[in-house]
Amino acid sequence: MDWVVVVPVKPAGLGKSRLAGFLGPAERAALARAMALDTIEAAAATAGVVRVLVVTADDEVRAAVPFVVDDPGGGLNAAVRAGVAQASGPVAVLLGDLPALRPDDLRAALDQAAEHARAFVADAEGTGTTLLTGLADVVPRFGAGSAAAHEAHGHVRLAIPPGSTLRRDVDVPADVAAAAALGVGPRTAAVLSGAAVDQV
Repeated sequence: MDWVVVVPVKPAGLGKSRLAGFLGPAERAALARAMALDTIEAAAATAGVVRVLVVTADDEVRAAVPFVVDDPGGGLNAAVRAGVAQASGPVAVLLGDLPALRPDDLRAALDQAAEHARAFVADAEGTGTTLLTGLADVVPRFGAGSAAAHEAHGHVRLAIPPGSTLRRDVDVPADVAAAAALGVGPRTAAVLSGAAVDQV
């Protein structure tokens, strides 16, 4: 099955606010942008993914990727809907803060998702969502408690192993170290090389 992957990416200066106090504004923006680009690269390298559509207003991200959809504003769910509207066939919404993502892990999840009209992958804590899929449509309900919200709207929770890199998103300082332990992409690694990762 061929998939179009939609990756919504906030302007880097607005991303990862929960890392404030551990990383300065410039470092935090650089990390957010690096994680997004590493996530996009891993998605593009995944077997069965025919296109990655990036929804963003970040100029540097726009310049670095081939397929861009303008972020309409209005938050993450609005960005997701804008990207999905430009896709056809099976679509997977992938959040852009998965710097350790490996193509094989994404492929394994998409293979499972192909068995369901709508599905999702929960984050490592089990309460958030890192991947949302639909063979015809998706119902984005990102935000606090999104896993339960997506389940309530007909998305099936996929049985993805806890150690999968697809479940390791980055929101708080401890997540940075956990992702680094798995091995992050080259852009993220370059940013983290200048930060005291074991102290964030």
